[in-house]
Amino acid sequence: MTQPPPPPNQPPQKPGFGPPQEPPKEPSQEPSQQSAQPPAQEPADRPSPAPQPPAAAGGPGGPDLNKAPQPGYGYPQAPGTPPPAAPPAAPQPGYGYPQQPPAAGYGYPGQQPGPYGQPQQPGPYGQPQPQQPGAYGHPQPGVYGQPGYGQQGYGYPQPPTMPMQPQPQPGGGRKINAQLAIIVSAVVAIALIVGGGVWYASSGKDDDKKTTANGGDGKEEKNGEGGDGSGGSSAGGEAKEKAPADTGSKVLFQVPAPKTPAGVSTVTTSGSWLTDSVYAKSGIAEVVGYDRAKGTEKWTLALPGPVCSATAHVTEDNKTAIVHKAQMPTKENPQSCTQVTLIDLESGKQLWSKNAKSGTMPINFNNVTLSGPTVAAGSTSGGAAWDVATGKQLWAPKTSDACFDSGYGGGAKLVAVRKCGSYDQRQLHIQTVDPKTGNVVSEYKMDEGIDYAAVVSTDPLVVAADVGDSAGDGSGISDFFSIDNKTGKLRTRISAPGEDFAARCDAIYRLEDCSALAVGNDRLYIATEEHEGGGESYVQTNEIVAFDLTTGKQTGQRADAGDGYDLVPLRMDGGNVIAYKRPPYDKGGQIVSIDGGTFKQTVLMENPATDAVRSVETRMSPTSAEILYSQGGLYMSKVFASDFTTKDKEYLVIAFGTG
Repeated sequence: MTQPPPPPNQPPQKPGFGPPQEPPKEPSQEPSQQSAQPPAQEPADRPSPAPQPPAAAGGPGGPDLNKAPQPGYGYPQAPGTPPPAAPPAAPQPGYGYPQQPPAAGYGYPGQQPGPYGQPQQPGPYGQPQPQQPGAYGHPQPGVYGQPGYGQQGYGYPQPPTMPMQPQPQPGGGRKINAQLAIIVSAVVAIALIVGGGVWYASSGKDDDKKTTANGGDGKEEKNGEGGDGSGGSSAGGEAKEKAPADTGSKVLFQVPAPKTPAGVSTVTTSGSWLTDSVYAKSGIAEVVGYDRAKGTEKWTLALPGPVCSATAHVTEDNKTAIVHKAQMPTKENPQSCTQVTLIDLESGKQLWSKNAKSGTMPINFNNVTLSGPTVAAGSTSGGAAWDVATGKQLWAPKTSDACFDSGYGGGAKLVAVRKCGSYDQRQLHIQTVDPKTGNVVSEYKMDEGIDYAAVVSTDPLVVAADVGDSAGDGSGISDFFSIDNKTGKLRTRISAPGEDFAARCDAIYRLEDCSALAVGNDRLYIATEEHEGGGESYVQTNEIVAFDLTTGKQTGQRADAGDGYDLVPLRMDGGNVIAYKRPPYDKGGQIVSIDGGTFKQTVLMENPATDAVRSVETRMSPTSAEILYSQGGLYMSKVFASDFTTKDKEYLVIAFGTG
């Protein structure tokens, strides 16, 4: 029997993954609280030492990415024609080695819309084989910012995909709108037409205009995130990040790691944001705003308890949301993550703080997000939402609900991952909802057996899942699902075996917490796992490759990290990809802009290669630290503070700048 995953506010443990077990219970029940005991081991998020000079190893390795790309798993077939014969499978891009597992993400009431089945056709692209799961890590109580939680069942092998027949689903509260009813009717009509041998295809011109940075708001660039634009190779709008005359950076400031309270070994410090003048970062039961150039404190917002989770999204007027505990936890009372608070990042003021109940019990929230005028927070007991401007509650779970939201994705759209069915027959409903009312706009129903999904992007809509627990590496990803958020129809399914690709998502608690990928230009940009480089250097390297979100095929584009570097997408900048290059043992890290059309790399920043600076930088792993870049400033921060001591001074934040 494998162990349950760590709760969302606890540092990740050692590599490996196993399905957490969930006892059958009503979704409206409040998760049990965990006893507060200090963790018995150092968190796996603990920074790794700086890379050492490579030792001679075997010959060069790595995937042959120059071969013709294969079609994505489950790519759409033309109705009325047989699927094409499977071409020879291409080698997988990258050879994996154990990565640090991510920190561990959780869901509003309502009536389910009339279901409609989506035919899914498996294609020849690299279907992963199930692997024996390893232990993901024991939950360690006593972490500040850790909510009480119930154990969750994880996905088992997915049954063959077949067209589903409409069946009534329970639910209550939310309404299906007239547009969705028309769409469902139209789908039925088209199916009848196709059956008669006639096929009508839409132009799809509106879909071609969608592109959103991973976690971006699709509008003005905020929090180091890219903006909206049109589809195409590099037509995602004008890039804002330009290379300076001198790309060499200097350290702007460093923030020492805070000391944990007596008797507490680890404290959550999730959350960091950028405005034009402020870099804000969560500390221990506080959020501090720093001058983004000097590092001087501009404001401090004290909180009654530790931060549990935070959204990366920021409104156009620089407001963001966090979840925190109502009081400081103690060994006797670890407290729950009940408070949802809106913060003004310019002034450092708390604008409002709210909670919600499921029945008579306060909800213990696992995640929070922003979309348009709405803050939404999810949990295993259901989700709730509030108006940004007033704090008025827009919806909350009902005890009569047969389904519950396991989390939300925000930004350009609001997407709910809604969990329905009994324990042994779970089904996820991926719902695009109206952020003002919670009404369902469109819905895609995933196959039973997929118990968790992370929201990679809301426009275009992309979700990630570990189907049948086949990733095998703790990444939470075996497949990506590209979904039309107007109709709820599956566009394509992309297989991304964990041994080949380095992207990671927390699909259990914090459903937007993904790394080593970005979405834009109607494409998915993803880092491969590290592998041996070419030539006689015997060092590790990797690439960023692109998948088309319409066809599921690789586009053939590839950006090479270079020997000794590890290249990781951070976000979109118009039609370009902003990426971080983790350095080898003798160089500093880099920020590069990758042209969305040519894939040419332009260096925007190169950090100092001195031992002292590189030691701090390389402790900020791209898959576990928070990394923000905007307008010549790079801000790297940890998501946990601990009482573990080393000979080196520990830092919560290190900031670099050019010019």
